[in-house]
Amino acid sequence: MIRVLVADDEPLIRAGIRLILTSADDIDVVAEAANGREALDLARAHGVDVVLLDIQMPVMDGLTALAELPRVVPGARALILTTFGERENVLRAVAAGGAGFLLKDTAPGELIQAVRAAAGGHAFLSPAATRHIVDSLAAGPAAVRGDAARRRLAALSAREREVLDLLGEGLSNADVGSRLHMSEGTVKTYVSRILAKLACENRVQAALLARDAVL
Repeated sequence: MIRVLVADDEPLIRAGIRLILTSADDIDVVAEAANGREALDLARAHGVDVVLLDIQMPVMDGLTALAELPRVVPGARALILTTFGERENVLRAVAAGGAGFLLKDTAPGELIQAVRAAAGGHAFLSPAATRHIVDSLAAGPAAVRGDAARRRLAALSAREREVLDLLGEGLSNADVGSRLHMSEGTVKTYVSRILAKLACENRVQAALLARDAVL
């Protein structure tokens, strides 16, 4: 069983997340917290595998708790819950090493998928959150970034570039497959190959390269 802690200062949101996650037979929500400090204490007490952290919480916010979590519960993974109105906080969470980023209107199946991915040691970024982060980071010294990105993307085939371009738009694997007339499994294979060739850890990094290169 994947042991999960849900941290959000709104009881209704916690209850909704609990209801969704406990519908999966391999996930157990072992604790709930209303702030970051309580989340760290309960994470230690219950030895959790995954923590869902809201960013805006009293006493201690989610970003501070995220930074402290590796010391408190080594090996535990954190998924960050956010909204479109928290762009700068999302960028800080990316830098702090969260295992995934989910918008609060994420579909139930995607939330379960994210918890499973985090527990398995993988990063999970919802398509909507990916596009949000990419848009946030797109500004900057474009010419320098563009040249570097195009050099890295030269290793990709034409088909791989098409897939990468759609990742940059924040599309899911299923949507990419529909657009390019491929199965979702084939898209997953392409994504894995693209990440390996570009030495990217996740879809966000690859999507940023796509934007920088202006594909």
